[in-house]
Amino acid sequence: MNVRSKWLLFSVGLGVLLNPLNSSMIAVAIARLQNVYRLDFTVVSWVIFSFYIASAIAQPVMGKASDLFGRRKIFLTGLVVAFVASLLAPLSSSFGWLIVFRIVQSVGTSMMVAVGMAIVRIHITEKQATALSVMSIFLSGAAAIGPFIGGVLIHWWDWPAIFLVNIPFVAASFQLAWRTIPKDGPPTYALRNMSFRKWLDVIDASGILLFAVGLVALLVGLLSAKSSGHVSFWHVIVGLIGLIVLGAFVRHELKATSPFIPLRTFAKYPAMTWVNVEFMLVNVLFYSLFFGLPSYLQMVRHVSEFHTGILMLSLGLSSLVVSPIAGRWIDKSGPRPALLASGILMVLGSVWIATLNQSSPVISVCLALAAFGISNGLNNVGMQAALFKSSPKEIIGVASGLFNTSRYLGTILSSLLIGIVMGGHFSAGGLRVLGIILTAIALSLVLISRRRRESGQPDES
Repeated sequence: MNVRSKWLLFSVGLGVLLNPLNSSMIAVAIARLQNVYRLDFTVVSWVIFSFYIASAIAQPVMGKASDLFGRRKIFLTGLVVAFVASLLAPLSSSFGWLIVFRIVQSVGTSMMVAVGMAIVRIHITEKQATALSVMSIFLSGAAAIGPFIGGVLIHWWDWPAIFLVNIPFVAASFQLAWRTIPKDGPPTYALRNMSFRKWLDVIDASGILLFAVGLVALLVGLLSAKSSGHVSFWHVIVGLIGLIVLGAFVRHELKATSPFIPLRTFAKYPAMTWVNVEFMLVNVLFYSLFFGLPSYLQMVRHVSEFHTGILMLSLGLSSLVVSPIAGRWIDKSGPRPALLASGILMVLGSVWIATLNQSSPVISVCLALAAFGISNGLNNVGMQAALFKSSPKEIIGVASGLFNTSRYLGTILSSLLIGIVMGGHFSAGGLRVLGIILTAIALSLVLISRRRRESGQPDES
């Protein structure tokens, strides 16, 4: 990898890390926001959910936009949007405005994540798996140390600091990206000569609207039920509306001449579809542990917050250590061996969780964390490499956006799973049930991986 490629990778990484960093830092600010705005947890938790929902929608939308308007333009625009949101969020006069700026921040950071991997795919042609491992370090590292950074910032400078800390990252990324990311080629369509109606058809505005409304309605129904602790008639109606609209979206996309999500292409390349399903389930596994184990340690095992944080930091650090090793391994052997090893580790880690009880030594928890951390490092690189091999180049922007949407859907589903299994009270028995469910999911991943290999991949290595 030459010097220019390394600087390109660094500039993209600085922008890409903003999304996972901001999705994890906010968790430690919830109690402070409750006091500032005098709201209960159910309402304040939407500062987290809104970010995930907006990211799940924005990333495939921005992937589509990058295929039309150019990846460099979208990346730089995302930096500007993130800068504005980070500057204005601390000035929010009400919680509603904070949610608005939080959504804007999510859209801006999603613009960078959606096209960052595509930029690496197109402009770094040597040792791509190694480059992906570096990107994985930015993504996983930011998510791993986010709670720690957020805690330090809030302790010394209060909650606005978790927004203002983005500004130096944005400035550095913009300066480097402006110099290192090659200029975009001519657009796919002569947009300037189009009528407004034709332009809407090209970007598939109807498809984007149906996708956004359907996903928001479905997730609002699910998350509202989870937040309130019971399922009401209103939750069911909203969720059903979401499913109906998403059904209309699928029907629309199959007929559209320029679909926002090319479902026919997914049918043509089934391996690409299986990669996204597999990645979603991988994140259900990882974030069920990431969100569930800290509460178990504190409420059931009575481990202090400091020591719980140290234990959870080890999960992220083990993932970081493994990522560059995974990159070199996948460069030599392809993604299959690494993903097989990851699957085995996830099964073992899930079984280990299911065997824990209140008298189990803390080292047992560390072993489970290590298994999941190593598997996460292998998955972050291996699944991205599998996506690149299974996706045609002409839709790599959309494919990358959907890939990250799968990540957020898995994260949201993990939160719902913990709520269903644990309810309002964490217990050793609940953790065992969670471990059994995670074991079943891990075993299903092995079967899905086999199905993906049997479905074949386009020869685009």
